[in-house]
Amino acid sequence: MELLDGKLVSAKIKEDIAAEALDFYNKNGRKPHLVAILVGNDGGSETYVASKMKNCEKVNFQSSLIRYDENVSEEEVLQKIREINADEGVDGLIVQLPLPKHIDPEKVTETIDYRKDVDGFHPVNLGRMMRNLPCFIPATPYGIMLMLEYYQIETAGKHAVVVGRSNIVGSPMSILLARNSQPGNCTVTLTHSRTKDLPAFIKQADIIVAAIGKKNFVTADMVKDGAIIIDVGINREQSSETKSGYKLFGDVDFDHVAPKSSWISPVPGGVGLMTIVGLLKNTLKSAKKEIY
Repeated sequence: MELLDGKLVSAKIKEDIAAEALDFYNKNGRKPHLVAILVGNDGGSETYVASKMKNCEKVNFQSSLIRYDENVSEEEVLQKIREINADEGVDGLIVQLPLPKHIDPEKVTETIDYRKDVDGFHPVNLGRMMRNLPCFIPATPYGIMLMLEYYQIETAGKHAVVVGRSNIVGSPMSILLARNSQPGNCTVTLTHSRTKDLPAFIKQADIIVAAIGKKNFVTADMVKDGAIIIDVGINREQSSETKSGYKLFGDVDFDHVAPKSSWISPVPGGVGLMTIVGLLKNTLKSAKKEIY
């Protein structure tokens, strides 16, 4: 068993991003600029946004955080997005999910200018990804592909089973793994909570991407020997053992599955760190006008 070490890979890639961002600054007199909008004070969202802002600083980006309390009107948030769309000094805009119930996430996503949509959620970017055209790839799938590329994991001809069909991870992941590229060229089965006999499908997989949002859902008896395991799950539980007061668990029962696998990503220290790298790379591409 070898570890898909998000800490190591993200640190290496961030060094390259920092060098490119410095070069961009020397040529343009400004840093690549990422703006995040945070509504309410969800603990997980606070942590993720703080991490994104901190990472921007590490790679020579400018970052701005716009905060609203959870009672802010939908229109006020949409108006702020339109304002940022028009600001030529901003390269990337993300709105942290989840949003309060009275704000429609689809409306928010579609209001973001697709040329600044560095999370890769806008229908234009998802549509272009479907057609294998240049686009901003959703940050988590992008990070996973970068990780597979870094470790030079041979994926061609492998059977990949993606567990979870969200627009943020599962569905785009299934498209990227099936593409005629390296990593890619997999035969992909996209499974979800309504799949009949889900464990039987997982058992067939050479590559398992677990993104179903259930703690330790994938157990050792579902995994064949030598499988490659990519654990996207981030399940937070309160814990008196940690300084932060909570503990993270993946969608994979790491302790029992790891001995059977050839490669496995840990939680924390795996895909979460690569998601931030995907976001930073998209922001740099936006600043350099590489896509649009």
